[in-house]
Amino acid sequence: MSIIELYQSSNGETQIQVKFDAETVWLSLNQISELFGRDKSVISRHLKNIFSTKELDKNSVVAKNATTAQDGKIYQVEFYNLDAIISIGYRVNSVQGTQFRIWATNRLKEYLIQGYSLNQNRLEELNQLIEIISKNEIQNNEAKGLLNILAIYTKSFILLNQFDSNRLELKYLEENITYEIDYNEALFAINELKNQLIQKKEATELFGNQKDQTFSGILRSVIQTFDGNYLYPTIEEQASHLLYFVIKNHPFSDGNKRIGAFLFVWFLKKNKHLLKNNGESKINDNALTALALLVAQSNPNEKELMIKLICNLIN
Repeated sequence: MSIIELYQSSNGETQIQVKFDAETVWLSLNQISELFGRDKSVISRHLKNIFSTKELDKNSVVAKNATTAQDGKIYQVEFYNLDAIISIGYRVNSVQGTQFRIWATNRLKEYLIQGYSLNQNRLEELNQLIEIISKNEIQNNEAKGLLNILAIYTKSFILLNQFDSNRLELKYLEENITYEIDYNEALFAINELKNQLIQKKEATELFGNQKDQTFSGILRSVIQTFDGNYLYPTIEEQASHLLYFVIKNHPFSDGNKRIGAFLFVWFLKKNKHLLKNNGESKINDNALTALALLVAQSNPNEKELMIKLICNLIN
């Protein structure tokens, strides 16, 4: 969640709308030019030197955001964080740079203090997850996966909730569900997985055999509607419930955790929601294996907590 604050220089000559997000502030090239009273070409030259000399890593301090211009068109504009702004300030106008740094840092501290005092419930939810893990004996590879889950979740917690005063909620989820899971297609995919695992001698004929009609009921639950709208209206919620229900309801004679994890990834891929913008998977194999274990060992009254966790991991 981002917040816009108005920055005004001590002489009142400069006023800039500053974006606060992800524990820092962001300004565009035009805004930095206005802040320091320098031409954009001068600012661009300094930025080029900052990145070429490895003083700062460009990927860490630059973010692109869609911005609507005066002509009404939407453009991808590069924004630079506080580290980059300060580095430019040292080169072009140290007084103005120092003034802005003090102002921005103080505002960030205020937000973080407010976030800490208002988000105790969220921290308690994270502690609940740790307790779920600690009360189970786990193997080393599973432990690595669980640690990865907590690392991802903690990062998500900071980015999504540092300015928000409410309890952990399902926010910023993707409602554009382009693929609705189909019973026959899902069975075909499971059968292909079964054949591959049998060839590798990692499964038997019992793998993926339905015990009753539970699996078809699970899929109907995932895509159920009310008044023409999905009960679980986002990709993340449908994927999370699919994983949870398959693991907890044991619809198959063998392989429920593996099938649940497989369908989870398969469904995300079908909806083009499996990968990050850089092409990496949103959740790696170790984390997915550990997540399946975590769901399997969780208490039924922890269901909503588990669903929130899964949604945040793939958000």
